[in-house]
Amino acid sequence: MSTDPKKTSSSPQVLEFKSSTFSVPVLVLFNNSLQHIEQQLQEKIGLAPDFFKHSPILLDLQELNKRNLDIPVGDLVKAIRELNLLPIGLRGGNAEQNQQALALSIPVHALHGGGSSQENAKTKTIAATPEQPAPNEGASTMLITQPVRSGQRVYSHGDLIVLATVSSGTEIMAEGNIHVYGSLRGRALAGVQGNEKARIFCSDLQAELISIAGIYKVSEDLSKEFRHKPVQIYLQDHSLIIKEI
Repeated sequence: MSTDPKKTSSSPQVLEFKSSTFSVPVLVLFNNSLQHIEQQLQEKIGLAPDFFKHSPILLDLQELNKRNLDIPVGDLVKAIRELNLLPIGLRGGNAEQNQQALALSIPVHALHGGGSSQENAKTKTIAATPEQPAPNEGASTMLITQPVRSGQRVYSHGDLIVLATVSSGTEIMAEGNIHVYGSLRGRALAGVQGNEKARIFCSDLQAELISIAGIYKVSEDLSKEFRHKPVQIYLQDHSLIIKEI
């Protein structure tokens, strides 16, 4: 009896499905004006261009549909892609919008009733509204106790405290201050909504990029005298100042 070689135990495993948490920015829309959406997205991207460049993004139309504001999904996707953002899914859409998304090969994600807080634990929201930006006053501090590993992105609406290493190839962003009590090897962007009083503190400076309120320095611009040392970074006269702690 012959044996199918494809079914033998000696066949090498070539793939595996695994469950994991993948943080993706969520774009929540409150107004259907493409002009206003593009304008506010450009402003936000301008604050941290390296963070948003080629970033995957989930489109949330729930608030639009609550207000009976329709938006052509094709035009929205086109505008977002022109800003170098990559839509990877749509949620909160109606039947027609879901069909438009699927026609563009964009997956449709179901909203779970009463479970929005669980979803928000995995994703950070970017709100685009021409009426008024979401205030960050009183925003809670985000505390991370595990290493931030390569490929991960973290966004805090308040201060951000990391008690471990921030690896190369990562991006951490905060509207307030950033504290890293391990080695800072990735990209750190504080005051991303224009807060020029924000500061970055780290125990071991090895960063690929540091930025406060959109003013940044890359690794090549960092003086060797501050490398592998505990420092604080702040703005003074629109220039980044690095001081040893």
